[in-house]
Amino acid sequence: MTILEIIDQIHVLILEDHRISAKSIAERLGISRERFGFIIHEDLDMRKLSAKWVPKCLNADQKRQRYQSSEQILQFFRRDPNDFLSRLVTRDETWLYHYDAETKQQPMAWWHSGSPHPKKIPSAKIRWKSSRLDFFGDQDGTFLIYCLLKGQTISSVYYSSLLVQLKDILNEKRGGKFTKGVLFLHDNVPAHRSLATQKKLAYLVFQYHDQPPPPYSPDLAPSDYHLFPGLKKQLKGRHFSSDVEVIDDAETWLDGQPS
Repeated sequence: MTILEIIDQIHVLILEDHRISAKSIAERLGISRERFGFIIHEDLDMRKLSAKWVPKCLNADQKRQRYQSSEQILQFFRRDPNDFLSRLVTRDETWLYHYDAETKQQPMAWWHSGSPHPKKIPSAKIRWKSSRLDFFGDQDGTFLIYCLLKGQTISSVYYSSLLVQLKDILNEKRGGKFTKGVLFLHDNVPAHRSLATQKKLAYLVFQYHDQPPPPYSPDLAPSDYHLFPGLKKQLKGRHFSSDVEVIDDAETWLDGQPS
């Protein structure tokens, strides 16, 4: 086929299915992904958009949150620049489901740059909630995955006991790596900022980041952008018969991720 025929074929395939993948088109037409990318962006002036709202600018409050969070982390770095990264421990959580039928990637589709942005029509999500997964890790990878049992509440007593487990596992798996203490990053939900939790953190020699997590900050909340989406993609569309089954699958996937 001539280049004009290839361009026309790509255009036809996209008009038939706006959600078709670049890999699928390249394979069907026998061209490279690089050539497809050039045609789609330069010749057809198209790009793939997700049908959801993505704020482009932070408001004044969000900018202030980001400044305060960044400034506090920068203070930790200035105190000990050589061992800063090795002392960081972070915690985050996500929900696991027995069945999750939808992902955020599904609404993405090809559109011309001048076309109106697609709008996502609200629909009932098919989800069977399972358990909340608490993830703890450092620059060497995951070292503690804990799942909140059904009926169990997230209290300062629960969280303090989890911190004790964390300290024991750090001593077991990381040896003398944290002799200078732990720089602990977690969000500021009530159970985390209670007086009992603060006393437990001080007792365990955990210096902690107590600012609220700033919005839309992949550098300061990397698990939300670079870890959990991959986990959800691995589990989506699959049926699990029990909490244990979905938790085991999640743990296996997390253990297999590179540091």
